[in-house]
Amino acid sequence: MSIKLKNISKSFKKVTALNNVSFEVKEGEIFGLIGPDGAGKTTLFRILTTLLFADEGNASVTGYDVVKNYKNIRESVGYMPGKFSLYQDLTVEENLTFFATIFGTTIEENYDLIKDIYIQIEPFKNRRAGDLSGGMKQKLALSCALIHKPKVLFLDEPTTGVDPVSRKEFWEMLKRLQQKGITILVSTPYMDEAALCDRIALIQNGKILQIDTPQQIVKHYPKNIYDVKADNMYNLILNLNNYEHNYSVYPFGEFVHYTDNREDFNPKALQNYLENNGLKNITIQQTKTTIEDTFMELAK
Repeated sequence: MSIKLKNISKSFKKVTALNNVSFEVKEGEIFGLIGPDGAGKTTLFRILTTLLFADEGNASVTGYDVVKNYKNIRESVGYMPGKFSLYQDLTVEENLTFFATIFGTTIEENYDLIKDIYIQIEPFKNRRAGDLSGGMKQKLALSCALIHKPKVLFLDEPTTGVDPVSRKEFWEMLKRLQQKGITILVSTPYMDEAALCDRIALIQNGKILQIDTPQQIVKHYPKNIYDVKADNMYNLILNLNNYEHNYSVYPFGEFVHYTDNREDFNPKALQNYLENNGLKNITIQQTKTTIEDTFMELAK
């Protein structure tokens, strides 16, 4: 295993950031840590990258203990924090050269590893990092995290605030890095990105809710889910919440995701109820379960 955690807990005064967290990440795997802001993702990353001590439990990365062998871990991992943390006043090339020098290597020595990423920002190599777009900053940060050829890559919400095209390109880059044998632990609040991981851990309030492949997590959702839409979304949500047979109700894009607590649910009965409460242009149709649906169920 590339990463092992056993009963990791961490608190900040009265706030419990991590509560008895345990899981393993296989070598060469893309493992996703999925949860909202404040779930404990960044705290866990800082413990695994030796920037923070856990209160309880133990963990290892590439076989090294995060406390006893912190120097070995720092040499064998790459870390891309959620906030852009490179030197804003240095150019693209100067930032990359700086990080290569810290690890006793050069851009030329490991250029094959970052080539697919760096060629996209190389035309701007003399531009200051602070003047780059969000997508370009992302690519530069990833290049700097990879320049010393790490065995494990930690990416803490790497696509937050990045446009959809850059997000798609970024995940394509991660898939190519995986093919080169790099283990990747990535955290994200975006549920659609969870489906791109080999396995995921759903985390909320410092607790692991479930760990499995995205396909298996979705498969075990206990109910049929329906997309419901009407001319007035506010009143629709209000009436669905007041409906005596509702199991769960929450907005999902242009629809409301609705589940019923009856096994013999008839959409027509729900439509009649909504029409009697003044709603118009009602559509009710069964839809596919998503990881977000599962997360909402587990987080109840």
